[in-house]
Amino acid sequence: MSLLDNINSPHDLKKLPLSGLPALADEIRDMIVRVVAKNGGHLASSLGAVELAIAIHYVFDVPTDKVIWDVGHQAYAHKILTGRREQFPSIRLHGGLSGFTKLGESPYDCFSTGHSGTSISAGLGMLCANQLKGDRSKVIAVIGDGSLTSGIAYEGLNQAGYHHKDKDLIVILNDNEMSISKNVGALSSFLSRTLSATYLQEWRKDLGELLRSLPGIGDDVYQFAKRSEESFKTFVTPGMLFEAFSFEYFGPIKGHKIKHLVNILENIKGIHEPVLLHVTTTKGKGYVPSEKDPAYFHGVGAFDIATGNNISTSASTAPTYTKVFGDTMVELAKKNESIVAVTAAMPEGTGLVNFANSFPDRFYDVGIAEQHGVTFAAGMAANGLHPVVAIYSTFLQRSYDQIIHDVCLESLPVTFAVDRAGIVGEDGPTHHGLFDLSFLRSMPNMTLMAPADENELRRMLLTAINLDSPSAVRYPRGKGPGAKLEDPILPLPIGKGKVEMSGDDILILAIGRTVCEALAAGDALSAEGISATVVNCRFVKPVDSELICDLASKIPRIITVEDNVLDGGFSSAVLECLSDRGVNGFTIKRLGIGNRFVEHGPQEILREKYGIDSKGIIKAAHTILGV
Repeated sequence: MSLLDNINSPHDLKKLPLSGLPALADEIRDMIVRVVAKNGGHLASSLGAVELAIAIHYVFDVPTDKVIWDVGHQAYAHKILTGRREQFPSIRLHGGLSGFTKLGESPYDCFSTGHSGTSISAGLGMLCANQLKGDRSKVIAVIGDGSLTSGIAYEGLNQAGYHHKDKDLIVILNDNEMSISKNVGALSSFLSRTLSATYLQEWRKDLGELLRSLPGIGDDVYQFAKRSEESFKTFVTPGMLFEAFSFEYFGPIKGHKIKHLVNILENIKGIHEPVLLHVTTTKGKGYVPSEKDPAYFHGVGAFDIATGNNISTSASTAPTYTKVFGDTMVELAKKNESIVAVTAAMPEGTGLVNFANSFPDRFYDVGIAEQHGVTFAAGMAANGLHPVVAIYSTFLQRSYDQIIHDVCLESLPVTFAVDRAGIVGEDGPTHHGLFDLSFLRSMPNMTLMAPADENELRRMLLTAINLDSPSAVRYPRGKGPGAKLEDPILPLPIGKGKVEMSGDDILILAIGRTVCEALAAGDALSAEGISATVVNCRFVKPVDSELICDLASKIPRIITVEDNVLDGGFSSAVLECLSDRGVNGFTIKRLGIGNRFVEHGPQEILREKYGIDSKGIIKAAHTILGV
């Protein structure tokens, strides 16, 4: 029987001797690799944090003490150690464990996470609540160095250090020199400015011997020199930054030396003020392919354990929308020198690696700082360039105010390439891009498009770049339907849809990836003797009011379909259009996501469950027609 077989809670973990913890770490890593190889998931981050998770649960009294795992994708070992070992093979599967920490899944998950930088603010809030309740338990916020590029992390540090010096907040900085991709910016350089512990100890010994050998050196002078030594140590390590926030800084220490890590945490446990422990780890630790390529194995699909090679379950040879976007950006930038690209720590994820290699002076990775990235792009646009800001839909939400205030208010020519729009799958509610149509459509001066296939994505990107005003092109995760990529790329007329199929019985208005589902439904209905008109609406703002109202007056049985929340989305635009133009006497069925968050699971299962696939459209048609 393995050590892990006997670990069903942190209480069981504490029964192990310190000498047994390294072997336990090996077993946990083996389980994580085996499960993620089958299910996909955030592998490299969790492999790098195994010893950290063990040490935290070995030392602290969790769940009385609270542990917040920033983002949550480094928390797989935490899940295994907190009563979810037998469930762990279900992680990210529909109905199984979440890939992130989640309130309600376990009492050991004290906060739901998914976006970076939130742990310090949430932890401080918990401590303030504890104080009001007379509770002296600890709160531990585990945050990666990549997440420290988020502005909210510094807002939390600022309040904690200056206004709450009596709070037992422990921030553990898990420094692996990576976010999703290689870290960028001044902070990365600052965190790497360290001296080895051995060198510092030798320096301290030599200084002490020198001072004690000098005649006339009293205790006051010696103590002053010791304080000077600490000041020097702070200057040559990252502690200077955190001590400026009035945190007690310890480190950097090696995060894979588990016995030392446990001893340090035991000492820190007794400090009753804000503390930051700086721990250095290796992203992907213990699995050679992920150590060699931690960016690829940050979030990975199913793979062969022996080689690390991806196991594709799709027979389609079509490119992903992300790849088409990246290739098109390179193609357009060769002809238009005003095009620059901006991303937030995701050059690989957004398909901009080739652009960065081809135009290094025109590519900007701002780190995990979406708000800054949008305003940064606005500054470039105000000075004559046309930035294309490539950000996943779920992360673009963090820059809502900047899009309104810094881009749309002055109608600056910034294009937003909104990747992972709609249902994204196994990452679940924190990552589904189900709100962008609603919040972008409400913004003055914004043009909003969604392509039905890969070729339309190319055309919409050119259309957007040709505009002298804000624009957004939103497209889904995964492969397209395999449309032929036309050359040359031709722009689209603004606000004009396209009738893809004609019929008299029902009108289906679709946007983005749902157009393919609508056409499949139209074919199936035709086989039943029901004729449908299917419109690829292309634009959510401005919608093609003339086309929609003309067709609705002739075919007053309407279905709208979108992979977005219904509130304020595409169907709302259609209803507003019909109302404003005085079209009456129609029946409409709106297909989309209701006012709720969608769980994790495969895209196909979720689309069918929420009725936004061809089956859902056919069912809606039968309902309207009464057949």
